[in-house]
Amino acid sequence: MADLKHGLLLIDKEVGGTSHTVVQKARRLLQQKKIGHCGTLDPAADGLLLLTVGHATRLTRFLIKAPKVYVGQIQFGTTTDTYDAEGEITAQAPIDDLSRQAIEAAMPQFEGKIAQLPPAYSAKKVNGVKLYELARRGEEVPRESREVTVYEFVATGDLVDGRISFRLGCASGTYARSLAYDLGEVLGCGGHLASLRRTSVGPFEVSEALTLDELARRLEADEDLDGGWYPFDSIPLPFDQITADPQQQRRLQHGQTILVRDLASEEGDWVKLINQRHQFIAIGTVVERVSAAGVGIIQPKVVFA
Repeated sequence: MADLKHGLLLIDKEVGGTSHTVVQKARRLLQQKKIGHCGTLDPAADGLLLLTVGHATRLTRFLIKAPKVYVGQIQFGTTTDTYDAEGEITAQAPIDDLSRQAIEAAMPQFEGKIAQLPPAYSAKKVNGVKLYELARRGEEVPRESREVTVYEFVATGDLVDGRISFRLGCASGTYARSLAYDLGEVLGCGGHLASLRRTSVGPFEVSEALTLDELARRLEADEDLDGGWYPFDSIPLPFDQITADPQQQRRLQHGQTILVRDLASEEGDWVKLINQRHQFIAIGTVVERVSAAGVGIIQPKVVFA
């Protein structure tokens, strides 16, 4: 069995539990208090949830920004207060004239950079209070639209009984529930998110992930977690990797800048720094490009022992 004190755990979350519930169960199974997650999944959604363990919790802010892919279904003709199947019905409309062609014609307007209004029932906070807490108390929910990026929003199946399957590729912070609601509004019949499954986060695929039951079984049998576990030194990050020599490593570990040649990254970019033994030692940022030939100065921002 690999050392599970520090690394990235891929979990296939089931419908019903919250992301925090998954974290709590993983803490008990791994006997590790220091565990976080990289992007909330609603209780009604399932699929890939990245858990950072030990030192890897300091990478959460970098991994959480990775692009995500979802598959799911939208039910047209019925609108709910939560924008999904868990909520109370607020409106209904006929869908006799609705077609897949009409849906596909409307979907492209939600691709690219768009302004999106988060659902009233969401974990987004205003003045430290989650919106769903205000909604459940019957209080006015202050909501502001924000810019999100949708790379792909396409239908993947036929329209059957007012329901259609879709695939969504988007940047972090995008609400699939709001897309379902807004698409229904554009089509004039309303709609809500009937189901949602996250299939990938950056380079990580749900096919590699383990359910909590499978994790428990493998830990009990002292079996390897295979692709469901990335040791700390092997965690891929969405930026360039640089190998530091021993002298540079000492400087980095003391918070000092290093001069790097053959640098592909631009000023302001993040970089992953490893030593010559391929151990993950720091995350830095390019603070200056000294020459166009690829010479630059890197300042360590997150340093690991």
